[in-house]
Amino acid sequence: MARKPGTERTSERPRELLLLKLLPNLISVLALCSGLTAIRFGIDGRFPMAILLIGIAAALDGLDGRLARMLKSESAIGAELDSLCDLVNFGVTPALVLYLWALRVETNFGWIAVLVYVVCCMLRLARFNVGSRTEGETAEKTTFVGVPSPAGALLALVPMYLTFTFNNAFVVPPVLVAFWMMGIGALLISKVRTPSLKRITIAAEYARYALVGSVMVVAALLTYPWVTLLTLSLAYLAAILSLFLRSVRSTRQL
Repeated sequence: MARKPGTERTSERPRELLLLKLLPNLISVLALCSGLTAIRFGIDGRFPMAILLIGIAAALDGLDGRLARMLKSESAIGAELDSLCDLVNFGVTPALVLYLWALRVETNFGWIAVLVYVVCCMLRLARFNVGSRTEGETAEKTTFVGVPSPAGALLALVPMYLTFTFNNAFVVPPVLVAFWMMGIGALLISKVRTPSLKRITIAAEYARYALVGSVMVVAALLTYPWVTLLTLSLAYLAAILSLFLRSVRSTRQL
């Protein structure tokens, strides 16, 4: 049946989106691909490459959120995508890599450690997501509550750094690796304050020294990767211990 003149439906123009605003989500997907590929290299026994890919995923994870804010392209789906990628990259991937590296000897107990660590990572991400949506719970400035999942993944791999530092002359027993994983999982869901590098400020006159220091860290990572990763991990744990002791001291003074 023909419509009367003037009653035709006006076709709505489809909403357009700048391709540049898809870049943060693309980075999240690339981080996911990096994490999944780390599992492949772990299956092949190429563990140094697996650690490198987990590190690349952590670096990309630090970029996507900031880039989304810079481009003003933050969205609910982007936040969910980032969280799901984090669970795979920093929960499932390091747990499986450690299992393939050392825990297959302790099949049952090793797999329990894998499950505990992954579940703790999932709970950490869920708590962070709820906190970021709840007004008044994002008052963290220079600290986080609990170890963030990327830092947790890099800390979980400390037994591998230690072994590779000594060229496999010293091998961490599988039972200790399993207990270490579960301990890091406990730190993920703990209420312990941990340092956040995102909001640490320095005086402008010291900016050049910070740049030189950053270059030195990158150069050390490229030249002595295992020693540097082990040193950075121990320094991070020392910072967590320092914050914990400071909070205990301040609580006693009240």
